Amino acid sequence: MTDFDLVIFDCDGVLIDSELLSVEADLACLAEEGIVDLSAEEILERYTGISMAGMLADLETRYGRSFPDFAARHRQCLTALFESSLQPIRGIAELLAALDCKLCVASSSTPERLRLALTLVGLFDRLHPHIFSSTEVACGKPAPDLFLHAAKQMAVEPAHCVVIEDSVPGVIAAVAAGMTAIGFTGGGHCRPGHDSRLYAEGAALVIGDMAQLPAALMRLNPRAEA
Repeated sequence: MTDFDLVIFDCDGVLIDSELLSVEADLACLAEEGIVDLSAEEILERYTGISMAGMLADLETRYGRSFPDFAARHRQCLTALFESSLQPIRGIAELLAALDCKLCVASSSTPERLRLALTLVGLFDRLHPHIFSSTEVACGKPAPDLFLHAAKQMAVEPAHCVVIEDSVPGVIAAVAAGMTAIGFTGGGHCRPGHDSRLYAEGAALVIGDMAQLPAALMRLNPRAEA
């Protein structure tokens, strides 16, 4: 199906349709802190693809104070939302079964959240143990560290890796790592024009449905000119 040696999937918004649930948890926890001036749209714009540590660092700078219990409360709130409402991205299970190259996950989420979310949608056993978290590297997305770490662990050169990403920071990170980036806009959080934003940051192609990925991989074959 593809001559890429490794397909690296982001998790939130690519394997699982989770970003709107995460924003719901963000808003609830921010309200508990007395912060009500951030809209769902701004949270999506500012924090999609960013780790919790990165989000908290930005909030602390923006509001001039710390949020010591935010991560724990957010985790508890999001766990309840995941258990009641989380769904896989349509067609992802069939796609993973069809791909005949190495696969892995490289996500800004913590290992605990990745295990929970992927287990809830029936994908954890398919992808374990090749699931990498930004907690394993010095700098998360948009730095390239996580994708380079994943490629090293999977013993594949960056030039032969393709990254499937829904976020601007993720596409920036993939390009910085010397990998091909395919943008994905099939998550419930993606707004009109999101494809243009991903192209602007270097996505080689943008797809809106996982059924389009096999053709995209063939079209972007890194050895086509060999």
